[in-house]
Formats: sequence, C-alpha cells, structure tokens
Amino acid sequence: MKQCYLEITYRRGRPLAEYLYLPRRPGDKSVRIAKAEPGMMIDFEETGKAIGIEMTLPTLVTAADINCVLSNFGVSAITGEDVIPLQVA
Repeated sequence: MKQCYLEITYRRGRPLAEYLYLPRRPGDKSVRIAKAEPGMMIDFEETGKAIGIEMTLPTLVTAADINCVLSNFGVSAITGEDVIPLQVA
C-alpha cells in the first residue's frame, strides 16, 4: 500500500476508534506498539517502521496531532484529503 487511508469504527452513531493505515509493504505486521498523546497508539513492523496509528480518543485527535506523530517517525504529513473522514466523524 503506497498511500495512507483512514478507517473509522462507529458505535451507536458515534466514532469509537479510528485507524490510520500508513504506507507499508504487503505482509507487514505490527510487532510493537507505542503510546502517543492524545489517545494514539502507533504500530511498528519488525524493522521499526511505523505502519499505522490507532486513535482511541478520536474526538480529541486533530490532524495537527497526527502530523506531529508522523514527523517524529519520519513519515510524510497527511493532507487535507486524508483528514476529510476526521472532519465528518
């Protein structure tokens, strides 16, 4: 997968969790998780590359928060197109 994409899980019509899939190779699996604030968990594959961000408090996480985490791990910032689902949720 070459592009980021966002998946949102709802419960009773409200966002419960969001997961931002980061660019990865086929077969990459999470082997380590690190916490980030506010309410984010970053998944890493075996070589240490970030492959996804779970947002456990989706109503508190902003695009700026996500981009701050991404920049810490050397991943390109998300764009306006990427965050459209965040704005709708």
